Amino acid sequence: MSKLKIADAAMKLGVSKEAIHNRIRRGSLDCVVEDGVKYVILKPSTKIANTVAKKRVINNTPKSSLHVDSKYYKFLEEQNEKLQLKVEKLEGETKDLRDQKEHMLIAEREKIEQIYKDKDEQLKNILNAISSNFLLNTPATESEISEPVEVEIEEEQSTIDKLISLKKYLNNRDMSEKKKKKVKERFKKVAKKDERIIRVGKKLYLDLAKFDYSDLL
Repeated sequence: MSKLKIADAAMKLGVSKEAIHNRIRRGSLDCVVEDGVKYVILKPSTKIANTVAKKRVINNTPKSSLHVDSKYYKFLEEQNEKLQLKVEKLEGETKDLRDQKEHMLIAEREKIEQIYKDKDEQLKNILNAISSNFLLNTPATESEISEPVEVEIEEEQSTIDKLISLKKYLNNRDMSEKKKKKVKERFKKVAKKDERIIRVGKKLYLDLAKFDYSDLL
């Protein structure tokens, strides 16, 4: 007893593989399947010794059976080819869909990056505009409001150094804030006509070494 594959059994018996399959279906040959492979069990009595025996086997096989088997295998081959074509077509379509998806993802990523880039640019422009408006609308400091910029000349500066400002003069005197305010208004009112009062910009200066200002206090 020997165990052979379909092709080996057909060669040993001198018949086609289809004949082996037919005999398996009819039950005249035993077979086993191991690891997905079909094996034929051949007994010593199964062997065909010469071509006469081979011809007898072929001659004893009904022609209708041979014709049906041939048509069956031809049909299987055609179906196999069709399935193979479908598989190839599906693989091609799958590849195309995968490529399209990849292109779409790339396009969406580039679109999102451009949106964020545009937003960043807009934000920069807005911040620049706000910064410019803030600088333009920033009020002058207290010193800039109360004391305008004075154009100083060397000759005037030497004279001013000998003088005392009205503000400092009043601060050095012992009087209430209310009285200081009234005296300051009095000095401002006569400043244009009184030569004792020296105006530099909006500041008033007094020359205590030369003049007496008690009449204005």
